[in-house]
Amino acid sequence: MSTNKPLFSFFVISDIQLTCQNEISHQKFAHALRDLHEIDLDASALIINGDLVDDGKAESYKKIREILDNGPHPKDVFFTIGNHEFFKNDGNEPSIGRFLAFSHLEKVYYDKEIGNHTFLFLGTESWGPIGSPTKDSAVLSDEQINWLKGKIDKSKHDTKPVFVFLHQPIPFTLFGTDIEYYQNSIIQDQDLLNILSGCKNVFYFSGHSHFDLRFPKMFVDTPFNMINTGAVYNTWGPDGAGGETVIDSFGSQGLYIQVFKDRVFILGRDFTNKQWIQEYQLNIEY
Repeated sequence: MSTNKPLFSFFVISDIQLTCQNEISHQKFAHALRDLHEIDLDASALIINGDLVDDGKAESYKKIREILDNGPHPKDVFFTIGNHEFFKNDGNEPSIGRFLAFSHLEKVYYDKEIGNHTFLFLGTESWGPIGSPTKDSAVLSDEQINWLKGKIDKSKHDTKPVFVFLHQPIPFTLFGTDIEYYQNSIIQDQDLLNILSGCKNVFYFSGHSHFDLRFPKMFVDTPFNMINTGAVYNTWGPDGAGGETVIDSFGSQGLYIQVFKDRVFILGRDFTNKQWIQEYQLNIEY
């Protein structure tokens, strides 16, 4: 960890996969909150980058709110919608409605300012049906794409980093995103690449894969910085046959980020063992 004082710091976690019945999911989320709080009492924000709940149900959102309310965390908590938020399978509108009601948001995409830096939160506006090309993929409307382009255009000549969050990774970038399941993970992936490539100081955070942060290429820096956020619930990896599988059912990981005047320092955290992930310590100058 750097000895110089950062401008500000924040946490990023994803893939909590919580349900009311699954007490392990409750315990892992509560444990991650406690561990992060012990790391930095003064962190500016906690970002939960999709798949908060596993089944999309209102009672699961209620439980995750209960754990948040009873656990330590920064005052500001921001959310993105993942694919599992749709798993109640009763349609896009009610699924998005439950997420917005929980998060007190008006749309699944929005912007915030933290430490005088721009944070852009994206989110899918559709899911499924099962068997279709959009099942589990991020579907970004023209309105959302144009909104993002406007925000990025304003930041093109700024030297400060811009932090962007979407649950799904961009295909053929991070480790594992060439697996068939992830090749269609964002329907508008080319639009996203074209827009974000116009700003060299973009830091794009994605979850979804649960891939263990110890694998290589869990961070790439071209055409902009792309960062895997790990998973709170369990960790996955390749199955040796072109697919993926759970490699550690006890695994639980996330990120701690420090922002300095000239660089961003990203540390992978192993919540299960309460230790830093040596393979995932990134010092990115800008």
